[in-house]
Amino acid sequence: MKALKVALVATGLLTLGTSALAEDGPALAKKSGCLSCHAVDHKIIGPAYKDVAKKYKGEADAETKLVAKVKKGGGGVWGAMPMPAQSQLSDADAHALVKWVLAQ
Repeated sequence: MKALKVALVATGLLTLGTSALAEDGPALAKKSGCLSCHAVDHKIIGPAYKDVAKKYKGEADAETKLVAKVKKGGGGVWGAMPMPAQSQLSDADAHALVKWVLAQ
């Protein structure tokens, strides 16, 4: 019974963390300038976040791969326009942004 209570509390905390993350994603994207080139539902200069989520759905290493791309920049995946490096982002913020993008 005690293990069940611990599991329920842990699940609740994980759910709380996920909902907080969903709120942090849009604010971080706005604050970091991501929305100058990206939107959730349509292409601007870079791909729509929903298209990124669709492309990487089910890939176990998607978060790690995309965090590296955000921090280091990259190009060639979505067309000729390269994404500039966002090295000013902390690792925590980069992970939060990518988790939010992948949740679209």
